[in-house]
Parts: sequence; C-alpha cells; structure tokens
Amino acid sequence: MEIRKSTYEDIENIMKIINQAKQYFIDEKIFQWSVEYPNNNTIKNDIDNDVSFVIVDNNKILATFALIIGEDKCYKNIYEGKWLTDNIYATIHRVAIDNSYKRKGIGNKLIEYSENYCINNNIKSLRIDTHKLNIPMTKLIEKNNFIYCGVIKTEYNSNRIAYEKVLKQ
Repeated sequence: MEIRKSTYEDIENIMKIINQAKQYFIDEKIFQWSVEYPNNNTIKNDIDNDVSFVIVDNNKILATFALIIGEDKCYKNIYEGKWLTDNIYATIHRVAIDNSYKRKGIGNKLIEYSENYCINNNIKSLRIDTHKLNIPMTKLIEKNNFIYCGVIKTEYNSNRIAYEKVLKQ
C-alpha cells in the first residue's frame, strides 16, 4: 500500500469513491457534502494546488484526501471553543474511502501519513473537521488523539465540529 499525490488520470476513480461517500451521507441523512461538492473541479483544483492524495494498493485507489498547508479561511473563526495553537498548520479535507475498504485501518494510515508529512515540513499541528453526525469520522479523529476545539462554519455557513492535534517534532 502506498500514498502518493493524485494525478488527472486518477480523477475518475477518485470521483467514484467520493460519490460512494456522498451516497452514504444521503442514506444516513448527514449533510456533510452536497450533490455539487466535491466535484471534478474540486479535485482538479486540489491536484493543481498539489494537495490531493490517493492511497493505492495493487494499482487500485482505495481512498482519497486533501492535505493543505496554511491558513484555512473557514478556520479563521471558531465558536464554542478555541484552537490549541496559533502556528502554521495543515488541514485534512475531503477524506473518502472506497466502501469495500472501510474499517481496514486506511483512515489511520492517511492520518499517520499526514502527521509525518507535516513533521517533515516543520508544520507543528494538524486540523480536521467533520459533520457532528458523521460518527465514523468522529471516531477516527478521536482515536488518533485529535482534541476537540469547537465549531467552525464552512463557506456554505454549515457547522462542523473541529479538531486539532499538536505534533511532536
């Protein structure tokens, strides 16, 4: 299993996994993503910005995520709490795992990879958010020792529970 940067050739397979996640959210009545977001252009922009990653095993994409270093405008204001640090940070966004590979430790691998990526780039903390009803993601985040910090609002004015993890250098 390897984690690598995404390419344009990966977009179709990335979107299949993202669409599985969208269907899960619809089925579970979790308003994490919309029909329109994330879409092909979102992934293309992530690739263009060098922040899109895939987890691959035997040439099959098992998962996708974005790892973005620097200020996230949605994280500028936090409610009902505060961030642990004021340092430069990275954020994990758009996590999606192929339905056939859920609950096999892939989420843990992408967080571990993200932590190491940050440490190797002298980033001292990692942030992530999710919808309060997205229990599998909340469990993954908390299992990986992120600390609940408060509530942020997405650019569509939707609340998300937000977490941060200070990384040991």
